Amino acid sequence: MIFNPHKTAVPSRPTRVLAASLALAATTLGVVGCDRASAGTLEGSRLQLPVSGGTVAVDTSSLAVTAHTGAGRQLVLSEGAAGGLGKPGPVTRTADGARWSYPDKGLQVTASSQGGRLRIKLRSDRDESVKWPVTGTDRAASSVQVPRGEGLDIPVRDAFWNRDTEKGGLAGSSMEVGGELALPLWGYSMGAAGGKGGGSGVSYLTPTDLGTSLGFASAGGRLRATAAHDFNAGEGTRDYEVSFALTDGNPVAPAADYRSYLSQRGQLGSLRKKIEQNPANEKLLGAFHAYVWGDARTASGVDKLKQLGVDRMWLGYDSGPDPMKAPAVRAAKNAGYLVGPYDTFANGQDPEKADSPTSVWPDRVYPDFCVRKADGTPVTGFGNRGCYLSSRAFEKAEPTKHYLADRTRSMVANGADSYFLDVDATGELFRDHGKGHEMTKAGDRRARLARMKRLSKNLVLGSESAQWWANKVLAYNHGSGTPVADGLWKLERDRKTWGGYTPTKAPGAFFKPVELPRELATAMYDPKYRVPLYETALHSSVVNAERWELSYDKLPAQKTTRALLAMLNNTPLNYVLDGPTLEKNGPELAALQKFFSPLHRAAGTERMTSFRWLTGDRSVQRTVFGDGKLTVTANFGSKAQGGLPGGCVDAKLATDQQPRRLCPAQLNG
Repeated sequence: MIFNPHKTAVPSRPTRVLAASLALAATTLGVVGCDRASAGTLEGSRLQLPVSGGTVAVDTSSLAVTAHTGAGRQLVLSEGAAGGLGKPGPVTRTADGARWSYPDKGLQVTASSQGGRLRIKLRSDRDESVKWPVTGTDRAASSVQVPRGEGLDIPVRDAFWNRDTEKGGLAGSSMEVGGELALPLWGYSMGAAGGKGGGSGVSYLTPTDLGTSLGFASAGGRLRATAAHDFNAGEGTRDYEVSFALTDGNPVAPAADYRSYLSQRGQLGSLRKKIEQNPANEKLLGAFHAYVWGDARTASGVDKLKQLGVDRMWLGYDSGPDPMKAPAVRAAKNAGYLVGPYDTFANGQDPEKADSPTSVWPDRVYPDFCVRKADGTPVTGFGNRGCYLSSRAFEKAEPTKHYLADRTRSMVANGADSYFLDVDATGELFRDHGKGHEMTKAGDRRARLARMKRLSKNLVLGSESAQWWANKVLAYNHGSGTPVADGLWKLERDRKTWGGYTPTKAPGAFFKPVELPRELATAMYDPKYRVPLYETALHSSVVNAERWELSYDKLPAQKTTRALLAMLNNTPLNYVLDGPTLEKNGPELAALQKFFSPLHRAAGTERMTSFRWLTGDRSVQRTVFGDGKLTVTANFGSKAQGGLPGGCVDAKLATDQQPRRLCPAQLNG
């Protein structure tokens, strides 16, 4: 017996074992089984192609896509393009599918069966836009998967999410795939197959994420997702690709499909290889993360952590007037910890007026390297401070001027062995019209990757809310563990409630406890909507944590949930510490880290091979890492289930005789 991810326990044939279906081997999720390309068949406007798990049919007159699964189900994967495409041109057979055009839109289309997926590519000869695929219209669609932060699985009829964004929902929202989603994908589950004991689903991958957005609408009380792509020559987005794959309907199936996709193309990083290349990366395994302030960034503060029994930590500090001194760095490294500065290459200000040392650059970096709009004016920097700096300008200057190398060298002169490079790996990319350093967003991405690759050779490198394209160069990531809802930014701007940037050694923005509004708490931390999409795709490549301004102690009401999520997903908690909080909350941190450390050391370099709900209300959840190397079961409810008390988590390594249990609320904070 296994647990159906959409219902309570049901009998199942061995071939439906969920862990096997998520094993991410050559037959993962029924999306990699077709190794040979096939031309399929063409009847009128109906192009039929084989995919793993069934066949798909593309209507060449509209781009509507339907599927027939091996279980005998017919699914609508997409309606025709919204607004229409005009009359199609003649369809020409190809070796692996067909090609045709939509002259009215200037579009050339190819459809093929590759790697067990349906691959549709559109190319435009003009600046144009298209809204397609139009998904979630099949009446069997039961939930939609969205990689906002770690990931969400949302029942399509859920009243909360069918509300508009001002009330915390998704209706009416639009997210840039290359900017606001952690992974370039989404998916749908289609529920049980007519009572036959199995489910179906579909994964949508959009590797051409730049210029692509994903919009949501509530139609008849059901969430639909429609992608849109802007074909723009200046932005280099004249190509658009979508890959469709049939899945078993598991909520993390789209992410497992994407992991397989990355692996097939050599785009999946390996934490093991990163450790081989830079052995200091190994110290991430078992480590919690913390930014330190005041006495916590001194040698005595480090010794306090060690005395509490904390065997691994990543310690970060701001690069203000009082950075971590060499003796404290030595103490941290002697304790087995990683330690490094926060830095950013993204902001430049007038050196005479700059409010941060990270914004001060030599020569005429400011203003000559400012990203420029088409009219020549600079793009104002974050928080209306200075300007954003062009990554291409830096790359062009680096061979002779060494601005970045000199900056990095000065920042780690205290002996630091890690580095946090803010925003470089996020989706905040720029089109630059600045003379001599023009670039598209894709060019910006390439330049950022180049400099991060250089840094990662000698430093344990991390960045903010890292997206898929940075997974091969980063070792850790702060932010992609948090499914940020729009209301968070509004709350953080409310200094009275959230806290400001004083006092210097313990800014309220980081240390003042906050109670999230109900809608925001639901959107971000209700465990029945949370699913580990990011970890399913990238767990063995990048160590992922929450945003640094959302330290574990910042949101008291969510502490138990966040601790359970961290253990379930095998991801570290992130803290902000000063002397008083270290004294007050240090024992709790030490107890949590003691539980986490052996689990992450064993499984941090393993892939997440299974995720499932063990109860119909989704309150009890289970993950598996590697070939059973680690199994974690978390009970987010208030009542005991299967012997596991509410608010507790059991973890069992393959070498354990009995599970290890943690009940976070019982720890003294």
